[in-house]
Amino acid sequence: MDNQPKTIAASLAAPREREIVLLDLLDRALDKGVVIAGDIVISVADVDLIYVGLKVLLTSVDRMQHLGEQR
Repeated sequence: MDNQPKTIAASLAAPREREIVLLDLLDRALDKGVVIAGDIVISVADVDLIYVGLKVLLTSVDRMQHLGEQR
């Protein structure tokens, strides 16, 4: 492990790199599109009271327009 003290510049650089990676990830997800699907069941005493089916499409408007033109 590195026992050298970090400078202020080095400690500030790490969050900036993480921010760039997060922005790249978000940009790629919006460009390609992301589909999230799941189910939620709320039960009491083994009796299902509420069932929720969830399907979410997350993408940019430009991408959806492009896909719509291809159909």
